[in-house]
Amino acid sequence: MENSGTSWTAEMSDPTSVEIVEAFWDAVWNAHDPDAIDRFVVDDFVITSGGEDVVSKESFKEWVRNFLEKINDLHLEVIESFQNEDGSRVTSRWRITGKNNGVLGTAADQRPIAFTGTAVWAVREDGKLLHNWVERASWELFQRLTGE
Repeated sequence: MENSGTSWTAEMSDPTSVEIVEAFWDAVWNAHDPDAIDRFVVDDFVITSGGEDVVSKESFKEWVRNFLEKINDLHLEVIESFQNEDGSRVTSRWRITGKNNGVLGTAADQRPIAFTGTAVWAVREDGKLLHNWVERASWELFQRLTGE
């Protein structure tokens, strides 16, 4: 399924898994609201980032808060999303833009930054998000920020 551009709300009847994931991106990342996570994920949610697991909804919220602190004016643009036939998996390609506030341990110089990434989501039948595996173009971003 292509990126629908539709945000999931409680009023939508039977949203697709793509719509749920894209509503998550908007409600959490673009609204800079880690507490919105409560509406989307299970209590024992896991995010695997760079091979490291962050386990539990509360730990994930703290992880998001820390990430948001490192990028001012963060905006996540969905490039494309699609789901498998039964909606149990969603894959998204995305781009983050913002201002460097110390991302990757660099000086918080407020330079404009941009990087891409991919995310694969496990979605429960009722639409709750179970697991997210995410990879970012961190090496390339670090090279741009440090001139290496």
